[in-house]
Amino acid sequence: MTMLDQEKQVRKDERARTLAERCPELQMSGLSLQDLQTLCKELHQKIDVVDEERYDIDSKVMKNTREIQDLSQKIFELKGKMKRPALKRVRVSADAMLGALLGAKVKESVDFKANLKTVKKEEEKKEEVTDWRKNVDAMSGMEGRKKLFDAGQ
Repeated sequence: MTMLDQEKQVRKDERARTLAERCPELQMSGLSLQDLQTLCKELHQKIDVVDEERYDIDSKVMKNTREIQDLSQKIFELKGKMKRPALKRVRVSADAMLGALLGAKVKESVDFKANLKTVKKEEEKKEEVTDWRKNVDAMSGMEGRKKLFDAGQ
C-alpha cells in the first residue's frame, strides 16, 4: 500500500512539474489591447501544435491496436482455437422443416391451408344511380320532401 501511495505521489509531482514547465502562468495585468491580441494568437498557435501532436499519437495508438488484434488472431489460428462465426438466420419452408425433422418418413407435402376456416364476406349494398332529371317533378312539393325524409330513416 505504501508503495502504491508513493507511486501516486510521484506521478502527481511529475504531472505538476510538467504542467509548470509547459504552461507558465499568464501575466495579463497591465497589458494593452495589442499585447493581449498577440498573446491570444500565440496561445492559439500552441493549441494547434498540441492538437496536431495529439492526433498523431492517437493515429499511432489506433494503428498499434489494429496490429495487436491481427497478431492475436494469427496466434489463435496457429494454436488451432478458432472463434465460431455468428450464425445467420435461414428461412426454411414448412415442407423442408418437416422433412428435416421427420426424415424420409414424410414424402408428400402437407397442406396447412386445407384445415383453415373459410369466411364469407358480405357484399356491400350498392344504390342504383338514377338520372335526377327524371325525378324532378316527383320530388317537387311536400310529397317529394316526405319521400326523402322517409328514405333517410
